[in-house]
Amino acid sequence: MKIEMTHIAKSFGSNQVLKDINLTLNSGEVHALMGENGAGKSTLMNVLTGLFPATGGQISIDGETKSFANPKEAELFGISFIHQEMNSWPDMTVLENLFLGREIKRAGGLLNNKEMKARAKDAFKQLGVNIPLDTLIGTLSVGQQQMIEIAKSFLANLKILIMDEPTAALTERETNRLFAVIETLKAKGVGIVYISHRMEEIFKVSQFVTVMRDGQIIDTKPTAETNVDELVRKMVGREITDYYPRKDTPIGDVIFSVSHLNSAGGLFEDISFEVRAGEILAFSGLMGAGRTEVMRAIFGIDKLKSGTVTLNGKQLRIRKPVDAIRHGIGFLTEDRKTEGLILDFSIRENVVLPKKDSFVRRGLYNAKAAAIFVRDLINRLSVKATSDEQLVSDLSGGNQQKVVMAKWVGISPKVLILDEPTRGVDVGAKREIYELMNELAGRGVAIVMVSSDLPEVLGISDRIIVMHEGTIAGQLPGKGATQEQVMQLATLGE
Repeated sequence: MKIEMTHIAKSFGSNQVLKDINLTLNSGEVHALMGENGAGKSTLMNVLTGLFPATGGQISIDGETKSFANPKEAELFGISFIHQEMNSWPDMTVLENLFLGREIKRAGGLLNNKEMKARAKDAFKQLGVNIPLDTLIGTLSVGQQQMIEIAKSFLANLKILIMDEPTAALTERETNRLFAVIETLKAKGVGIVYISHRMEEIFKVSQFVTVMRDGQIIDTKPTAETNVDELVRKMVGREITDYYPRKDTPIGDVIFSVSHLNSAGGLFEDISFEVRAGEILAFSGLMGAGRTEVMRAIFGIDKLKSGTVTLNGKQLRIRKPVDAIRHGIGFLTEDRKTEGLILDFSIRENVVLPKKDSFVRRGLYNAKAAAIFVRDLINRLSVKATSDEQLVSDLSGGNQQKVVMAKWVGISPKVLILDEPTRGVDVGAKREIYELMNELAGRGVAIVMVSSDLPEVLGISDRIIVMHEGTIAGQLPGKGATQEQVMQLATLGE
């Protein structure tokens, strides 16, 4: 299959997001699509698969003009789009999610569960996935849910597969398995559009790379004929000579500590650590090691069986998130869509949510003061939006992440917990988030960062704690530690 997108344009009202796009995709090759958040990558693929109608240009497939009325029609034609944000129903089983809208029925209309299970198991076998089909989706990890989204595309007559940040929530083992699957699909003649911000992946899996910026294609060339510096320069329109900005913040006294934390659900045990003013403490480890669960318990989302949390020498009693916020603790969760944002609220409404009461005087809400406060934050974080009244659901993933950051920066935190703060964020926005972390550390904020990105852990942290199977396996200095040292602790424990 050969897809040619010619002079494609797309506008939402007066906002033109795609301008004169020309792109060719072929079966049997992996074509990487790169660009900052908001560059138009996902929008372009949504135009291809019929989610958005183009406002200009045409699409031809194998020489014939073609347009799809909706993504389902594109999928039946053989073009599947695995979105960065998962489209699953948490209260339904794995099998029900896999075949939702594509159920296999017997004569008479009854569901053919035997056939659906057989096809699901075959798709799982190709991916190396071992998840019971009767498991509720909502009980699975983010990484497991991502693998199920990928498995859905294997159930169709696949010709072109579009993958938007497919490894953002995957473990190293799952990522390597995915790369093996990509090679198999490519050998079978399936064409793959690979949208990712992870440079090492682009050079590992793709044959061609297209860079987009501000809704336009800047360049397309064989991946072997370019390099990281050139791609970054084309993506952001400037040089980024250092991915991880230098941190010169003096580290002060211990202001936050936890002692002998044990999970009520048995997800972690005997967790003790401390963080100093101005320090960035990174938590590393494999998915499922318990890093996120520890942070959720500290913040009052999940229950603790025992242990203490102390801030500035005072033991805290945190039963729910509002207690943590009241004490000056912020928590950027790993799942911004369901836990970090209210999607049908505006940017302003999301940002002021944790400190809304501070804008109330004598029973009246000062909307003007709130608006000024929010505009200052979104300008500081370079959020790309038409105004602070824009719905966060209309923003790109990276800009949504910046809104969540703005929400927690706005409470003037003493402690800020960041769980995968740069997941799905482009290199330019990553740098801005790192600079913001350094700025907050410079103000004396104690920062705890959970990250699965080892170069990030090594490049931005002052100290590293590595978890293994619900316990702390060891600590390493941020400067001088190696990926090998971190992985040894993460995989083998102490």
